[in-house]
Amino acid sequence: MKIKKVSQTRNITFLSTYPPRVCGLATFTEDLVNEIDKGSVFRPTVIAVTNTEEYEDLRVVAKLSQHNRDSYCQTARWANLHTDLLVIEHEYGIFGGDCGEYIIDLAKNLTVPFIITTHTVLMNPSQKQRLVLRELGRLASMVVTMAESAVPLLTETYGIEPGKVMVIPHGVPSMSVKPREELKVSHGLDNKQVISSFGLLSPAKGLEYGIEAVAKVVPEYKNLVYLILGKTHPCVKQLDGESYRDSLIALAERLGVGDNVRFVDKYLTKDEVITYLHLSDMYMTPYLSKEQAVSGTLAYAVGCGRVVVSTPYRYAQELLGGGRGMLGEFRDAGSLASCIRGVLDNPWQKKEMEKKILAVGQQMTWAKVAGRYTRLFINLIDAPKQKGVSLPKSLKYPIDGKVGRISGSICRNL
Repeated sequence: MKIKKVSQTRNITFLSTYPPRVCGLATFTEDLVNEIDKGSVFRPTVIAVTNTEEYEDLRVVAKLSQHNRDSYCQTARWANLHTDLLVIEHEYGIFGGDCGEYIIDLAKNLTVPFIITTHTVLMNPSQKQRLVLRELGRLASMVVTMAESAVPLLTETYGIEPGKVMVIPHGVPSMSVKPREELKVSHGLDNKQVISSFGLLSPAKGLEYGIEAVAKVVPEYKNLVYLILGKTHPCVKQLDGESYRDSLIALAERLGVGDNVRFVDKYLTKDEVITYLHLSDMYMTPYLSKEQAVSGTLAYAVGCGRVVVSTPYRYAQELLGGGRGMLGEFRDAGSLASCIRGVLDNPWQKKEMEKKILAVGQQMTWAKVAGRYTRLFINLIDAPKQKGVSLPKSLKYPIDGKVGRISGSICRNL
């Protein structure tokens, strides 16, 4: 029996990791899909990139087996029949093959238009990393980045057509919460100056420098508390157990700040994340790599209007410039400590920074971000129907210049 593609309803499908898989990409996709689903224009569904996960969410309508190359062609054929537009959330590590190259098999077999949302845009990619993203950009109708700083990289380093690149910021929740001091009391933190970091723990987060920085400030501000919130990253835990967390706990004890550094070993709900951010006086991201193009945790802190102390990775420079935050140096606890003191010593300046960063965060709510994606989807789906509209070649001629042609089970390999 032949399956006919239904055209009455506009179907948007996201290809991504998805909860219960524990990763920032999964949370991002869930948040965006939830917000788009509140509107009346689209019915968003999800193809989940999976290893062994099981899904209860009815939006998950298909699964892509991460390390099974045949699954990529099968998924393309499914998408061609069941969706009007595919949104590929791209991160090298979530797809199979060298540098996630299997995703090219899927892209080359699509006859529906597709968008690439880039979650990692490296300044100095390997030859294979450059090739994978360049080929995806060539085939895609549009490439979305969440940072302005990534635009010249996409066009110059990866050779993607400038007209295909669009910036849509990372979304942030918009929730009503109690005042900061009231939240502190309910969490046993009354009369404390609170710094927080949240997310999946891994050595790349540089949290040891955050602890060392706090230890340098505690002699002057004994009421300082540093909250390290979140579970250990599943990949890190699989390889090294809890050795990184244990080393952080040991470091805090050795520096005499065991009572000032508190660990919450839990995968936080969205409500818990927002609550902890709102009770914080500062948020800290002491990441080790300048390559960090996007940080969901930093975006959340900005959305809550928190003063941020950070190392100067790309996304932090973009969001915190113009007096909106404090930038220290990489792998330099003394520099981070100076930033913390600068905030604690100047409460008036702290209030001004909170106002400035909140103004940015208010433009990043999920409702506004979903609205921008929705307009993009409409333009791409309706474009072939509009007289005189010039489309990218990837939309006119998805496969070998012949619309609708699929080569059975044979993939066009990279």
